[in-house]
Amino acid sequence: MTPISPLPLSSSASPRLQGTVRVPGDKSVSHRALMLGALAVGETTVEGLLEGDDVLATAAAMRAMGAKAERGQDGVWRLWGRGVGGLTEPETLLDMGNAGTGMRLVMGLVASHPFTAFFTGDASLCRRPMKRVAEPLERMGARVLARSGSRPPLAVAGTDAPLPIVYELPVASAQVKSAILLAGLNTPGTTTVIEPEPTRDHSERMLRHFGAKVDVGPGPRGGRAITLHGFPELTGRHILVPADPSSAAFPAVAALIVPESEITLPNVGTNPLRFGLYETLREMGADIQLTNAREMSGEPVADLVVRSCRLKGVTVPPERAPSMIDEYPILAVAAAFAEGTTRMMGLKELKVKESDRLTAMANGLAKAGVAVEVEGDDLIVHGLGAPQGGALIEANLDHRIAMSFLVLGLASRQPMRIDDGRAIATSFPGFVELMNGLGAKITEDGPQASSGMAKRDSE
Repeated sequence: MTPISPLPLSSSASPRLQGTVRVPGDKSVSHRALMLGALAVGETTVEGLLEGDDVLATAAAMRAMGAKAERGQDGVWRLWGRGVGGLTEPETLLDMGNAGTGMRLVMGLVASHPFTAFFTGDASLCRRPMKRVAEPLERMGARVLARSGSRPPLAVAGTDAPLPIVYELPVASAQVKSAILLAGLNTPGTTTVIEPEPTRDHSERMLRHFGAKVDVGPGPRGGRAITLHGFPELTGRHILVPADPSSAAFPAVAALIVPESEITLPNVGTNPLRFGLYETLREMGADIQLTNAREMSGEPVADLVVRSCRLKGVTVPPERAPSMIDEYPILAVAAAFAEGTTRMMGLKELKVKESDRLTAMANGLAKAGVAVEVEGDDLIVHGLGAPQGGALIEANLDHRIAMSFLVLGLASRQPMRIDDGRAIATSFPGFVELMNGLGAKITEDGPQASSGMAKRDSE
């Protein structure tokens, strides 16, 4: 088999960014829409589904387990579900690509079905531990067999007699919470998850939207207790997927740091349990306005108007991490352009994402000439106003690392390069075209592009 060639990309200083663009649909909502549509009775229609590799892997998994999921010529996805408990054993491996969310949530679905499913993924996903989700699913009666370190490839042997549990999450995790709730759909009685801190609640919102009964109340020591009543009859629904706030973060931060920029990002999800980045950017002095606030399919949305401005360093408390865990890489880029020091606290979870993002951001920023430190689980960035840039970054198949350093290059003094941009398609297909449509300068970095950058570096 011929290996797939990497896709080097480079970015360089842009005069200004302007225009109105809709970023792709919310990845978290898209995964859940496909899964619950596969369990619902009747037809589910989904508009604005993220058609990145991660979500398409989930769609393929639902088809492999008997649901119908088709994309119409109008761009609307239509699903015909099997009913709760009606999924069938897949005949082939479920290849989840780079989708950690997809793998963990589908493991939950399989856990309370009486069949075995085998899971794999790309090199990055197969390095990620699955113990946190395997442990509660095994308490419910499933069996999980994985490689050393609880890493994929793995097998989940579901049970025909699942047990309801009350499970207290050792660490706040929306993925683990969601996997347990999905397993609880085909489980008698009530399944309860207690989270130490509130995490994104897309699962709770969408479960209710499809007809499940979900109770949310205070936990025994703070946090929240989420209780799902088993064996609901889920019925097909129409879903409008908001634009992904995690994806919107990249053009938003780019507009903040590139002088004289002003962009509008319509229909962005503003779920308060996902909006920690924007709260932090506003504390840094960011000019971000929310207009036309409304609700779409149970999720709050608004249009974001972002203008360039001077940022200042802040301290980001650890309790904010669950609401912005995916956005720390791009926040670190914003911090590099701020005046003063930004301390991001409690980032242990970044070490087990698509890559060790804490180390990747610290090393990459240092290569770009930014003064940065790691103290325990804290990332400390000393802002420069405009970093030197001029570095080659190894993306390690991590889409957010790749996009973050490309954004840095749009306002640094010298261009930035990443070794491979293929992973960007997992969450943000069309990223380069969208950014360049706003006025950014991002190019494929072939031999000629490399020599051109070398010339600029020497000037």
